[in-house]
Amino acid sequence: MVSLAMRDAVLVLTHTEDGTADPVIHHLCERDVPVVRMDSGDFPSTMTVEADFDDGRWRGTIHDAFRGLDLESVRGVYYRRPSQFTLAEGMSGPEQRWAYREARMGFGGVLLSLDCLWINRPARMSAAEYKPVQLATAARCGLRVPRTIITSVPEHAADWARSIPGPVVYKPLGGAFHVEGGRTRIVYANRITDIEELRDSALSLTAHCFQQWVDKDHEVRVTVVGTRLFAVAIHATSEAAYVDWRTDYASHRYEVVEVPDAVRGGLERYMQAFGLTYGAADFIVSPGGSWTLLEVNPNGEWGWLAHHCGLPIGQTIADLLEKGQV
Repeated sequence: MVSLAMRDAVLVLTHTEDGTADPVIHHLCERDVPVVRMDSGDFPSTMTVEADFDDGRWRGTIHDAFRGLDLESVRGVYYRRPSQFTLAEGMSGPEQRWAYREARMGFGGVLLSLDCLWINRPARMSAAEYKPVQLATAARCGLRVPRTIITSVPEHAADWARSIPGPVVYKPLGGAFHVEGGRTRIVYANRITDIEELRDSALSLTAHCFQQWVDKDHEVRVTVVGTRLFAVAIHATSEAAYVDWRTDYASHRYEVVEVPDAVRGGLERYMQAFGLTYGAADFIVSPGGSWTLLEVNPNGEWGWLAHHCGLPIGQTIADLLEKGQV
């Protein structure tokens, strides 16, 4: 195992199959910036922490199966998508819950104490992932958002949908991925074709999100990195992708566009409100040219747009991590 007592290293926290982190690591290596890629999910099975608090700060190291990192050497953290902690087999349910909580509060707490640039801090991403909070914050920041309800009452959903002029869309609140029977399913946004089906009692089993359909000419993904905005129009040419562009990437036509000043200002206020350095904002652009915000993913993907449109998103993330500041 190699021990790295390097100065001003960048720590990349993500799982082993995350290809989005690779371009950032590549750009940092080209600049001779020391980079350590680790998956905190390896703790505590093949990763250790040794940390001492003295003289007002934490000192020590973390080690995985291949390398070690001096905590005081870290200038920036790129928090992408680390996996879950790996606990020892044979633990009972209560033992697993206790050990997982201790790992999160101990190992995770030591990492979070690092006083450096984070893209992004996990706590700030967690706060920014709640769709109701996103919409309320966006509206306060001057951004246009769709009429929306969150409900677990079937009659409320159906009556609201009937009161809305035009179509209504269902959207998952916690992301597109859903595990069922050991298999991962993707739940996309979809238009409601039979409003009376919303009166089904199954709707009462959890919370659901419904939004008024916004007429669109196209959609725009705005990738925010620090003070820079990279905006790409997504023109969907299939019926499924017109409703949710994630259903059919092959149907896309991409176009780099400018962000209107009012939208730029609103996004800047939004990012400041949550304390985010990075975000992927999705907008609908109407036939008349107005921009409506659907959501801002604080850890959204950007690699495919950078590739198709030649955008320096990876370089810009590397710039911030190299400087250790926005």
